[in-house]
Amino acid sequence: MPGQAVRESIQGRPFNDILNELHAHTFSGAPGESDPFTLSELEREYIAYALALYYQCDHCQVYHGRVVERMRAKSGAAPWGWKEEFVKIILFLRTSKASVSPLEWDGWIASWRRFAGRIHYRQPGLACGIAYAIGIARADETLMDLAFASLRTLYPDPETLLGVIRDIDRVVVFMKAATSKNRTDPIVRRHLAIQGILV
Repeated sequence: MPGQAVRESIQGRPFNDILNELHAHTFSGAPGESDPFTLSELEREYIAYALALYYQCDHCQVYHGRVVERMRAKSGAAPWGWKEEFVKIILFLRTSKASVSPLEWDGWIASWRRFAGRIHYRQPGLACGIAYAIGIARADETLMDLAFASLRTLYPDPETLLGVIRDIDRVVVFMKAATSKNRTDPIVRRHLAIQGILV
């Protein structure tokens, strides 16, 4: 229609097509193309939601939160205030060893292990998988070491452990790009609009 702005992608259709394909390879799989997943789709979506919280991306929180709720409903999962628990996970994981004293760090580890055990009861390995994802996202070797120690105990088979690490890493790679894009697109659109460019 004349006079009506058509909402285009800032990055362009070919780029977004690739991003959508990457989303499929990370979450649902592309038939005949994707590597097999080790973690369930729900587990990968939980990790994505946690990263959305960590990166404070409202768009990603809404999207992945809805996907998690839909999957939980479809599977008949027991009621669980998972969103509130995820806020606590992220609060725990914002702490880094470098930002606290050795005594505080020892206390943090003890508290984290108790808390992660409570989450494990609801979804085995989830807290450690999220911790590993956050460790990758912020290149925190100490957090990655801590989470990996738990993951290798939970998944003693080397092939299974490799699959879990791959699944977590794929989600992190996708989410870091997606959260940046979703948080900055409105700013970029505003900047372009100043010049009369509507996308």
